[in-house]
Amino acid sequence: MLMEGLTSSSDELKKKKKEEDMEHEKEEKKNSKKGALGWIEWLRGWMYVIHEMLFQRILASHLQNPMPLPPVNDLTCIVTGSTSGIGREIARQLAESGAHVVMAVRNPKAALDLIQKWQNEWSGMGLPLNIEVMELDLLSLDSVVKFAEAYNARMGPLHVLINNAGIFSIGEPQKFSKDGYEEHLQVNHLAPALLSILLLPSLIRGSPSRIINVNSVMHYVGFVDTEDMNIISSKRKFTSLVGYSSSKLAQVMFSSVLHKKLPVESGINVVCVSPGIVHTNVARDLSKFVQAAYGLIPYFIFSPQEGSRSTLFAATDPQVPEYCELLKADQWPVCAFLSQECRPTNPSEEAHNVETSYQVWEKTMEMVGLTSDVVERLLEGEQVGCRYGGTDLAD
Repeated sequence: MLMEGLTSSSDELKKKKKEEDMEHEKEEKKNSKKGALGWIEWLRGWMYVIHEMLFQRILASHLQNPMPLPPVNDLTCIVTGSTSGIGREIARQLAESGAHVVMAVRNPKAALDLIQKWQNEWSGMGLPLNIEVMELDLLSLDSVVKFAEAYNARMGPLHVLINNAGIFSIGEPQKFSKDGYEEHLQVNHLAPALLSILLLPSLIRGSPSRIINVNSVMHYVGFVDTEDMNIISSKRKFTSLVGYSSSKLAQVMFSSVLHKKLPVESGINVVCVSPGIVHTNVARDLSKFVQAAYGLIPYFIFSPQEGSRSTLFAATDPQVPEYCELLKADQWPVCAFLSQECRPTNPSEEAHNVETSYQVWEKTMEMVGLTSDVVERLLEGEQVGCRYGGTDLAD
């Protein structure tokens, strides 16, 4: 069915990757320390973005809407940013399919109101939805640590962590969190990375388990300078597009290293997904002119329900772990990346830069206050300290 193409797609990706590697090696020889994407990479990235926008509906025409899910009654899932957009659809569909869903949100009241609405609509169709709310503010790393501590303290399993929450403040000036980090970087990369690491004890208890990162096709035009993650130097001018695309690329690079650091025996898999070009609350930040244009092309843009399909697929399909293990066995340079049509695809050429990916890992660990060997220590059941939150974590 949907996963029949995973193995064959893997072979195709290998051939394509070899060709890309040859070009990439030439580029690296020309300039071992890049300050930005080469113009060919930049052009290719934008061509990919435009192609996805124009043809995503055709390419995903084989998918049902809503996405039918396999039995998930035994799963406990955390979904961040689940009061609107894609996250709201993900949380609702998982709960209606029988999963225990934890809505990790900045506004608990809005989440509780949603739950009441869903329970009323679901009344008489089955057992009450097993869904709860926990507060999480990704603009505060202290909040991330407190959330992880509270969940780990339950000593229960976590089967699926869905890092869905994200921001794209189109046209807005550069802003920084109270932790001192550029907001796109913190919400889209640093906070989800910290959350994923700190919840490893619960993910180990829930093994086999998955970390699903909702990424974006915009990472294809992103570039990460590990010496300037906040984009404050004169080397690059900040725009919301630069901040967003860079943070999404950083997420793929970090995920690829985490994927390698988690042994097959741990049973924890890491997957990045592209939801496609989706009509979400990002539109609130657009100019009136662009909002009008956004509304004129509904055929090309996915609804939140359509955009949720790739994440739901990655979170529940039984063959996804097999694909992740295949990539590990082949020592593939990047983690599994699924397209909006629920098929394997290659992330950007820049995402395949293994050296930069490990630099992103090291820099991320430094920024969130963890040691670079934290995964190995948590897998061994050691207590791990973090400079945020103030206490230790342990299995």
